[in-house]
Amino acid sequence: MKRSFKAILATLLVLIFSLSAVSVSAGEGGDIIVLYTNDVHCAIDGYSSLAAYREQLIAEGNTVITVDLGDAIQGEIIGTLTNGEAAVELMNATGYDYAIPGNHEFDYGMDNFLGLAVNSADYEYLSANFVDLRLGTTVLPAYAIENFGGFKVAFVGVSTPEAYTKSTPVYFQDEDGNYIYSFSENSFYDTVQTAVDRAIYDGADLVVAMCHLGIEGTTDGWKSTDLIANTTGIDVVLDGHSHQTIHGDIYQNKNGDSVLLSSTGEKFANIGKLTVSAGGGVISQLVSLDAVTGEGEAYNDVQTLIDNYNAELAYLFNPVGISDANLAIYDEEGTRIIRNCETNMGDFVTDAYRAVTGADIAFANGGGIRAEIPAGSVSRKQIMDVNPWSNEMCVIEATGQQILDALEHGASAYPQEFGGFLQVSGLSYEIHSYIESPVRIDEMGAFMYVEEGAERRVANVKVGDEAIDPAETYTVAGSFYMLKNGGDGFTMFDDCSIVAYEGLLCDAEMLIEYFLTELGGQISAEQYGNLYGEGRITLFTELVYTLGDINDDGLINSLDAAQILRFDAELISLAGASLAAADVNGDGTVNSLDASLILKYDASLITEF
Repeated sequence: MKRSFKAILATLLVLIFSLSAVSVSAGEGGDIIVLYTNDVHCAIDGYSSLAAYREQLIAEGNTVITVDLGDAIQGEIIGTLTNGEAAVELMNATGYDYAIPGNHEFDYGMDNFLGLAVNSADYEYLSANFVDLRLGTTVLPAYAIENFGGFKVAFVGVSTPEAYTKSTPVYFQDEDGNYIYSFSENSFYDTVQTAVDRAIYDGADLVVAMCHLGIEGTTDGWKSTDLIANTTGIDVVLDGHSHQTIHGDIYQNKNGDSVLLSSTGEKFANIGKLTVSAGGGVISQLVSLDAVTGEGEAYNDVQTLIDNYNAELAYLFNPVGISDANLAIYDEEGTRIIRNCETNMGDFVTDAYRAVTGADIAFANGGGIRAEIPAGSVSRKQIMDVNPWSNEMCVIEATGQQILDALEHGASAYPQEFGGFLQVSGLSYEIHSYIESPVRIDEMGAFMYVEEGAERRVANVKVGDEAIDPAETYTVAGSFYMLKNGGDGFTMFDDCSIVAYEGLLCDAEMLIEYFLTELGGQISAEQYGNLYGEGRITLFTELVYTLGDINDDGLINSLDAAQILRFDAELISLAGASLAAADVNGDGTVNSLDASLILKYDASLITEF
């Protein structure tokens, strides 16, 4: 019978380590150690350090199991050039035992992933909820059990149902567009619970859920915390997908029992270490690669493979130009913002798409922009890693209304992260997040419609300097993944005509072409120096009114300000020192915030309305 958690023991912070502990009853013998990684995204240089750490732990007399929680085989150009084979070869050499498919394991197509899983991987892929609808069975084993001298640990795989839209939807369909694969989205908790119950029936003393679910910026109901709250029997959740660093948090399951949750971040920011000691402790720990000694036979063997791959890519490291600006996807504090905010990198990418294709507008989904370009010398590889997918590109004809719907869908999760958040070129828009999103999506996360009559979050959309015309037709450049394959749920363009596709460069090559040809090999600070872009996307978290000629007297002044503040009177208390209609508070927008400052010196006018 499975032994349950008894109590939370401690959360310890020691130098570079962070430990969180819960108590179980372990079997006889030494420590059982589970090393775990998530969202490596082809950061292949880290595998040699992991191999060295694994070898060290084994030499110390520990039993080691090594697992990956998804999104390992894609993310940099080495993944694209080898269709994920390079990452699998390195994982084999490192000594992985189990892995689960994240959404990006499917980016090279279903046949490619299944070929890697069956023919290339020496480790075993698990997933309890990845189902072949034609057969009515799981595509992969739901779980595996390791027996450590009579103490049994079950590893249960759980994949995100977001894979439909955060990979490419057509990869899960037949030629007629019917879904032939499922992630059990309509029976998610029950499906996972069944696998857990079976593992316990098979004698598991400890159940470790290997998840690619995430928390921040992921779909409600499919988060790892939702899984914990709606199931029983899971003792530990090792998670990926949202790239969060979680040292070891404790959550309560459906019965109120404690469940330990941990995630390592991304790209080998840490190695996860779960220790089950003979004394009964289960401890999660994140270990920095800097703390691992790079030596030993395992290190050398894996490093040789890494060096060989890097040698094959050496030509990509040659400088091709310079950048006077840091093109960013993170803010100054290291928080990722490309999926919920305009950045200069978003501007650069979409400017490239629009310049190379000649389209009126260009879109890039924030989740598809994966790397920064720091100021200084710029290599071809640095540019290619920004768009590591080598996605096919296209130009479509879309109506203004379809574009408005796309912007609304892209803004639907704000202020949370969303891979479909739209970076833009040739277009500007506002997001008013105090308005509830009117977008309705289906069970797979695909856009269905904007609720009729509901107020929209996106406003003041302009193509160039002109307000967008819902009935007008515009040319839109972007990835085929998003514009025609429904990636990130963008289905509103399904029926749009393709006006350019054959012969277009892929996304990464468009960036290189723009950099070399349009910019002359130099990214200027004048054009791209502001981390937050040039103001194409304006974000409003509270209701404000634009200051204009409200009373139609031909002047913009405090009379107009008074009328605005009739509907926003709480702002009158703000301090200021100007009577002119201007950006008094210096936030870049002339609106009711400025009106409140103006009226501090002319408040008597309010009574006229």
